[in-house]
Amino acid sequence: MSTEYLLAIESTCDETAAALIDSDGRVRSECVATQESLHEKFSGVVPEIAARAHLERILPVIDTALRESKVPPHALSAIAVATFPGLPGSLIVGLSAAKALALAWNKPLVGINHIQAHIYACGLGVAESIYPCVGFIVSGGHTSLYRCDDPLGWDYLGGTIDDAAGEAFDKVAVMLGLPFPGGPALSKLAAQGDRHAIRFPRPLVDQKDRLDFSFSGLKTAVRYRIAGSSNPGHNAAGIPAGMAEQERANIAAGFEQAVIDCLIAKAIAAMKKTRAKRLCVGGGVAANRSFREQLAEACQARRIELIIAKPQWCTDNAAMGALAWEKISRGQFDPLDLDVQPGLVRPKR
Repeated sequence: MSTEYLLAIESTCDETAAALIDSDGRVRSECVATQESLHEKFSGVVPEIAARAHLERILPVIDTALRESKVPPHALSAIAVATFPGLPGSLIVGLSAAKALALAWNKPLVGINHIQAHIYACGLGVAESIYPCVGFIVSGGHTSLYRCDDPLGWDYLGGTIDDAAGEAFDKVAVMLGLPFPGGPALSKLAAQGDRHAIRFPRPLVDQKDRLDFSFSGLKTAVRYRIAGSSNPGHNAAGIPAGMAEQERANIAAGFEQAVIDCLIAKAIAAMKKTRAKRLCVGGGVAANRSFREQLAEACQARRIELIIAKPQWCTDNAAMGALAWEKISRGQFDPLDLDVQPGLVRPKR
């Protein structure tokens, strides 16, 4: 049986990516163009800037992935693209490119769910199926739990009612005068601090039957702590004025630990509620080393099988577009008038 190939495109937020994936789930090539330098001065992603950057980079990224894979367009079985959720302009660029190539090369079009793809990335390079499982998405835009009976059959269990975990990391990083993207910078600073020196609140952790998250109050607690530990304002470097460096590191460490405790508590609660035996975790925050280590310890103590996406496939990428093979095997293709579904798309309970 000859090998089939899929071109997958990702442009949901601020990464422009393309990958060539064969029918056995092997990633033959991938290319990711980041936009960190474009958004750094705004300390966050600016949707219009992101969309324009995608427009400039989408074709070079696709071309690079194709050339490195050495797979010619005529050998492709389909063109896959993430169509929801995400930023409107960013999604439109990726979908428009996918439609144009599908039409030009006479290939089927497959739209995929970006969230489902993050969990599917946990299975890349894994011999056996990761399903059924509890899927846990922890990223800059999403903090959600799902019961996943199969790659396409999901039930929503709970999620953030305000900020996503990654969003909270970025906002607290700004308060501490750290560069964008805030998550990695804050974790680096936290490694120099004492996680037990400052105890910030763990919102909703005591509500065992509720599988939701809330990080806005935690951010406020950090703001008050900074205000009480420094002089008004920030210095030229954007760091809270008059704050000792150790205090700054302790705040970062205490905040990071509070977030991790919330994430782990709700993940374990979801496992108990569903009686599932396997937890699969994806999304940018899943690359956080402290989170990975502490979650692994918690799961091991409870005999829960834990599968976390490899770090390079936690942040947005096109390799996770391998999910499209699941739709292709079911004959689920999309028409060329397929549209995007922007936003966070929080499923109904």
